[in-house]
Amino acid sequence: MKKVVLILFGFIVISGCKKSNSGGVETPVLPPAYAAVQYRGADLSFLPEIEQSGAKFYAADGTQVDALAFMKTKGTNIVRLRLWHNSSTGHSNYTEIESFAQRLKSAGLNWWLDFHYSDTWADPANQTIPAAWQAASFTVLQDSVYNYTFKVLNNLKAKNILPTIVQIGNETNSGMLWDKGKVGGSFDVNWPNYAALVKKATDAVKAVDASTKTMLHFAGTTGADWFFNNIKNQGVSYDIIGLSYYPFWHNRNLTELQTDLNTLSATFNKDIFITETAYPFTTGYNDFTNNVVGPSVTLLNGYAATPAGQSKFLIDLRTVINKIPNSRGLGFCYWAPDWMAYRGPTATNGSAWENLALFDFNSKAQEGWDAFAP
Repeated sequence: MKKVVLILFGFIVISGCKKSNSGGVETPVLPPAYAAVQYRGADLSFLPEIEQSGAKFYAADGTQVDALAFMKTKGTNIVRLRLWHNSSTGHSNYTEIESFAQRLKSAGLNWWLDFHYSDTWADPANQTIPAAWQAASFTVLQDSVYNYTFKVLNNLKAKNILPTIVQIGNETNSGMLWDKGKVGGSFDVNWPNYAALVKKATDAVKAVDASTKTMLHFAGTTGADWFFNNIKNQGVSYDIIGLSYYPFWHNRNLTELQTDLNTLSATFNKDIFITETAYPFTTGYNDFTNNVVGPSVTLLNGYAATPAGQSKFLIDLRTVINKIPNSRGLGFCYWAPDWMAYRGPTATNGSAWENLALFDFNSKAQEGWDAFAP
């Protein structure tokens, strides 16, 4: 017993040491065993496009691998896919989703479906109504949400590839389907409208299969109590609180995150899923596309922009999720771990994320994949 206590104490002391953001190579401090989490996920919405480009993936030793099979061997057990209503890119549409879901089923992987309810990216700054619905009255819009959600899921059910989780909107901090479903600020009177749209979507999910879990998704933790309290006041039923957590954007360290997650779970009696996360292994770049995280980014103390720092961040994030009381922490999902500079080093329309991927600039797997171990 004393030996175990000493090991744990050593881990706490070492992991609490602060380092400069520009520090050199560091070795992740592993706990005696990884903190248990039910789901270790990856958002692979880019993967069909990347594979179609002819890009190859490699294990750390240089052996070429099938990306999906490799991720499963490392411990990934759920995959998130986004769905756009009428995509102009030829990707993230229903046809691609159905095909990928069949592949996931064959691989023995769970998956969850992220309805953006838009023809393109939906996030805290953008929630554009699909072009096909823009002239609709609010009554017709509600029916459109229900019928669309039901049709997609019923089609998937007929193929025996229903998702485990359905996400109702993406980073809906200010609602969705703007302006009819917009909330916050001068639109704060719109909560009944937003709630009505969410209820239509969740009703459709449960009508197809009552066992499918529903998730509402908020970016960050600041303001999440306000958002989910309004959802509660409107009588919206859902199963999971999904949260994006990018420490370089959301200005919360892991200690603060722990407090936030514990409070949210207890206040709303819900399971918590870190729906999106990522951390850089460098602040450099590998193509001519501007990256969302560059040299001026503010990183967490003790987590350098190195492969080891990236891995350590994920390992420690698992511990935070595991510590949510009453086993309410479901897991994490790494956003776009596959989004390398797949169009080549001079592409201006390549990846804005290659320094946050879990494959390096030679397309080799990083040590961050070790954090997905069961």
